[in-house]
Amino acid sequence: MESNSVREVRMYIDGEWRPARTGRRFEVRNPATGELLAHVADGDREDARAAITAAHEAFPLWANTPAEQRARLLMRAANLIEQHQEKLATTLTVENGKPLAEARVEIAQTASFLQWNAEEARRIYGRVIPPAAPNRRILTFRQPVGVVAAITPWNFPASMVTRKLGPALAAGCTTILRPARATPLVTAEIFELLALAGLPKGVVNLVTGTNSAGMGEEFATNPQVRKLTFTGSTEVGKQLLALTAGTVKRVSMELGGHAPFLVFEDADLDLAARSVIASRFRNGGQTCICTNRVLVQRKVLEAFSEKVAALAKGIRVGNGLDPEVQMGPLIDGRGIEKATRHVEDAQAKGARILAGGKPAKVSGDLKGHFYEPTVLAEATTDMLIMHEETFGPVLPIMAFDTEEEAIRLANDTPYGLAAYFFTRDVGRIFRVSEQLEYGIIGANDPAPVGPHIPFGGVKESGMGREAGTDGMEGFLEVKSVSIGI
Repeated sequence: MESNSVREVRMYIDGEWRPARTGRRFEVRNPATGELLAHVADGDREDARAAITAAHEAFPLWANTPAEQRARLLMRAANLIEQHQEKLATTLTVENGKPLAEARVEIAQTASFLQWNAEEARRIYGRVIPPAAPNRRILTFRQPVGVVAAITPWNFPASMVTRKLGPALAAGCTTILRPARATPLVTAEIFELLALAGLPKGVVNLVTGTNSAGMGEEFATNPQVRKLTFTGSTEVGKQLLALTAGTVKRVSMELGGHAPFLVFEDADLDLAARSVIASRFRNGGQTCICTNRVLVQRKVLEAFSEKVAALAKGIRVGNGLDPEVQMGPLIDGRGIEKATRHVEDAQAKGARILAGGKPAKVSGDLKGHFYEPTVLAEATTDMLIMHEETFGPVLPIMAFDTEEEAIRLANDTPYGLAAYFFTRDVGRIFRVSEQLEYGIIGANDPAPVGPHIPFGGVKESGMGREAGTDGMEGFLEVKSVSIGI
C-alpha cells in the first residue's frame, strides 16, 4: 500500500540536506499497516566518510565555543522539540508502531536529554592539585574528545538521538549519527530542529542507509573519529569493539540484556503485577531493559501469576494511532518468528500458557506484525526464553524458594543491563541491590531511567554510561598541566 504523501528524506551533512552519493533510496513502511511512508537516502561508506570529514573540520570552532553558548543552543533545540511534540510523536508511532501515548513520553524524554546536558555544559570543571614541590603548580583541564560517531536503534529512535548527542555536543564534540534503517524519519525531523536551533554546519551530521556493516566499519576504523557510541545487539557490539582497537578510540556500548524481575513473598503483589506488565509490554516488549523473566517466591507464585495473566489479557493490541490501543505491532516479521519459537520451545519443555501464546488478530484491515501479550507459567532454566532475549511480548514465570536462590538465578546470564525486584523489606533492598550483577536496578520501581540517572550495563551488556553526570565523562579527556614557577 502506498500513501499519496510519501516523503523524501535526505541526509544532513555539513549543514546541507543531500541525497545519497549514488542516488539510491530505500523504503520505510508503517509496521502496523504496511503503508509506504518514505523514500530515504541510501548512503554508503563514502557518504559516512564525507560526514566524518565535515565533523572533523567543524570540531576546532565548536570545541572553542564557550560552554554558555553551547548550552543556549541545546536549550533552544530542546524547546523546539517540545513545541513540535505532537508531530514528532505521530511520526514515531507510524514508523515504529508504539502507541501514541508512549511516543509522546519518548519525545518529552528526547527534549529532556538536551535540557539536562545543556545545564551540564556549564559545569565542566578542572581542578587545582596540591603540588609535591613548592615551585610547581598542577592544573587539570577537561576537553572534548573530538569527533563522535553514534549508532542508534529502532526501538527508541528519538530519545536515543539526544541521549547520545546531548552530552557529546555539550562537551564540545562534533557528531555523526546513523539511525536504524527501520526508523529514520523521526530522527531526520529532530535534525531539522537542531539545524533550526542554530547549530553550526558540520557540528551535527546525519547519514542514513541500508549498508549498516559498511558504515559501522567506517565509524570504527576512521582515525578522525575519536569516540564511537553504539546501542544494539551484543554480537554487533563485539564486532565494532574489535574494529575500534586499530585506532584505540573511546567507545561506549549499550548492548543486549536479559532482565530478571524478582518478586519476594513480602512484596505488594498488585504493585508488582502492574509494574511487570508495564516493564514487559511497553513497546511490545521491544526494549533493552524490559523484563525478560520473572522469578517469584513460591508462597505467592500462584496469586501473582493470576494477577499478571489477568492484566495481560486486558491489553488492547492494534494500530498505535488508535487512542485505545495499549500495545502496537512488532517492528517486523522476525519479531513474530522469535516470539513463536520461544513460546513453542517453552511449551515443549512443560510451560503452560496463562495468556496469549500466538499472533494477534486485530480489528480493521491491518497487515502488521502483531503478537498477543503472552504469559507462561512453570518456566524452567532449560527453556530458550530463559536465556535468549525475546524482544517481544512474552513473559515467562518461574518459582524460587530463597533469597540466595533468587540472586543466583538472576545472575546466571552473561548479560547485566537491568534487573528489578519487589519487596517491603528494607534490608533486602540493600542486600539484593548490592548482589545483583547489573548496571541498572529497579527496587520497587519498573522504570529506573531518566536524563539524570546513569544508564548502562556490565558483563556482556556493554561498557560506559549514558545520561546523568557520568554520561558526560565519556566525551571528555583530562589534561594535566604542571607549571614551574
